[in-house]
Amino acid sequence: MHHAIVCVAMPCLAISPEDGQLTGSGLEGVYRSGRRLLACCRLRIAGREPIAVQGRSVSTGLAAFASVVRAPSGAGPDPEVAVERSRDAEGTERITLRSSAARHLRLPVEIALGTDLADLAAVAAGRPGPELPAHVHENGMRWSAGHGRGSAQAIITAQPPPHDTLASAGLLRWELDLPPGASVTLELRVRSERGDRSDRPVGPAGRGVRGLLPEARAEGDDDRSTALLETSLGDLRGLLCRDPAYPVDAIPAAGVPWRCGQAPAEALWAVRMALPVSTRLVASTLRILARTQHTGSGAEFGRLPGPLRDAGPHLPPSCAGTEATLAFPVILAEAWRWGLPECDLAELLPTAERCLHWLRRTAGGDGLLPEPGSGFLRTETQAHAHRAALLGADLLEAAGRPGADEWRARAGGMRRRFRDDLWIDDLTGGRPAAGSRPDGRPVLPLGSAAGHLLDTGLTAGGRMAPGLLDKAHTEQLARLLGGPALDCGWGLRSLGSNEPGHNPFGHRSGVVRVHETVVAVAGLAAAGHEKEASALLRGLLDASAAFGHRLPEMFAGHQRTAGSVPVPHPAACRPAALAAASGIQLLVALAGVRPDAPAGTVALRPLRCAPLGALRLSGLSVAGAPFAVRIGRLGLGVVEQAAEGLQLGV
Repeated sequence: MHHAIVCVAMPCLAISPEDGQLTGSGLEGVYRSGRRLLACCRLRIAGREPIAVQGRSVSTGLAAFASVVRAPSGAGPDPEVAVERSRDAEGTERITLRSSAARHLRLPVEIALGTDLADLAAVAAGRPGPELPAHVHENGMRWSAGHGRGSAQAIITAQPPPHDTLASAGLLRWELDLPPGASVTLELRVRSERGDRSDRPVGPAGRGVRGLLPEARAEGDDDRSTALLETSLGDLRGLLCRDPAYPVDAIPAAGVPWRCGQAPAEALWAVRMALPVSTRLVASTLRILARTQHTGSGAEFGRLPGPLRDAGPHLPPSCAGTEATLAFPVILAEAWRWGLPECDLAELLPTAERCLHWLRRTAGGDGLLPEPGSGFLRTETQAHAHRAALLGADLLEAAGRPGADEWRARAGGMRRRFRDDLWIDDLTGGRPAAGSRPDGRPVLPLGSAAGHLLDTGLTAGGRMAPGLLDKAHTEQLARLLGGPALDCGWGLRSLGSNEPGHNPFGHRSGVVRVHETVVAVAGLAAAGHEKEASALLRGLLDASAAFGHRLPEMFAGHQRTAGSVPVPHPAACRPAALAAASGIQLLVALAGVRPDAPAGTVALRPLRCAPLGALRLSGLSVAGAPFAVRIGRLGLGVVEQAAEGLQLGV
């Protein structure tokens, strides 16, 4: 899949090989709402397949392929017909033939079509269905499968109409006349019978929900920043999916092709990282997840649903629902500081209060939050819980609700317990444990998830409150994150190379998880550890260039050496919502933008070392208005555009 050309405009998806010829092998095909509408689309000109010369991604939702044909009875070895193909995520394909011959050409063109109407999950598992028989329909063909509610249908139409249609062989045929220097274009469109609003793309292809993720731009000395931000925004926009029950709201899917559905915790992290560009996307995602919250009586009251997921060789499975529940009040508070409208805050605040209610009941009196069902204390979970307590207090205080002082006191209890139970002192300066077992024994292996500890004291307004780590512990963690055991040169390993069980391809035991590296970069920058933050930032930016600026969700944690390139992971989604949003956060971290829209202020704390030289970020949004900032080569920040009345804070 790493070499496939993927076009996405959820729920539409097109996966093509580099030559553009869909053969039905593997995951190739055009999909809509998880159904493969077209598996085969093979072009032949004068009885032979064109010779592929280039395949590339033009944008998130569009791919282009170039090939050539040597015309029959040609006078020499040079190809005389150029073939340009474009295929978008929704299945529209245009095929243009351009003649460079000095004589009139008459070319027979045929396109072989076929599909199995299989589910994406079945295709991904290697269990596609049999090829279905085609029937002539309008200017093309039709395929059908199943009956009643489980039925599916795909229709493909061609313009201009084919001169001959052989449904039994799945062939469309034309006889094309090409005078010298002339060109002709064929267009194919594939569609399903379903046509409700939830089945339409949200991003540029759909244009149904405007303004959820506006354009932003990065310009500066390092051209990679421009490409990274443009690609990241395009990928995140292409992954947006409508809520079937409320099609005006959208939420990012986890990633293509393996996880095209919702993943609440990852969606929340993604929109949190995209906050500098859009609070509307945050509000939309929060509304969708608020509708799934457990509101009945019992121990689950206030919790957001989420599956268990593997956490590597040293930790028991973690619960994505726990992470999502803790993230909800955090992201609502941060969105409010960036300029979330009061009406959205009032609508979503009761859901955040129920999340805090669940945290209070589940954590008990000592403050630390055990994993439901196992009693295991996970360090990463404590970071999320402490952040929820602090920012939840901000929310309650701002809304005039009771409980803010209680939550700040509970956060203090979390800090004391964490430093006593989950920080391991030793002669090297100590380290955070990955967690502790129910009997109190610590689990020592260290990985990139420790980066979540760095911003646990950053309140919604960008002010620094006491975090889980004190200053000395923060300095020690910065040294560990900057060391060769964790920093492979491209980013942070999910498990240090000196830890037992390390595997460069282990998704929780050695790979570089892009969003965790970006979390560490932002946390290190906020804590003033610019050397370590800059090193990680440069490494990840180098990796993004190697991946064509479309970062996968993870890649192998091999050590970087002279002349090496990052190694793809076979199970990584690309594009992925978290990785795409990480590209936005990575660049915004350079500027250190810390807004407090309710107070009418915004502060800048750019990296003084200016690791990418001069940089200008425009198209951001603070207090509901466009915001632009420029960072000079000396690390000085200047606000170039802001909402009227917004003051520069400290």
